[in-house]
Amino acid sequence: MAFSKSFPKTTKGSTYPSWEEVYLSDDEERAVEEFSKKENIELMKGCIDISKKIIQEKGLKDYQTDVVNMAISLFEKISSHVAYHKENKAKEKFDRLYKEQQKNL
Repeated sequence: MAFSKSFPKTTKGSTYPSWEEVYLSDDEERAVEEFSKKENIELMKGCIDISKKIIQEKGLKDYQTDVVNMAISLFEKISSHVAYHKENKAKEKFDRLYKEQQKNL
């Protein structure tokens, strides 16, 4: 099922916006998912390094499970999610389509 998001579009002569549904193509959706996956892997690697550093600075015992648990906690706090990137991609697509429609009026 394709990802979709609705955006408000103002129309001349109306005080209420009309809502336009924007769908990502399969290729767009896959590209966003791949980008998010790569970004999240880099974030997790950074979180592992940060958690190791925190454990060393605080003089805690360096157990691998503690490093991993702390890294996961950090990752959950700062990671971007696929849905966020898909919504941004849909917004970019909406803005591009809406600008083209405005030029044609």
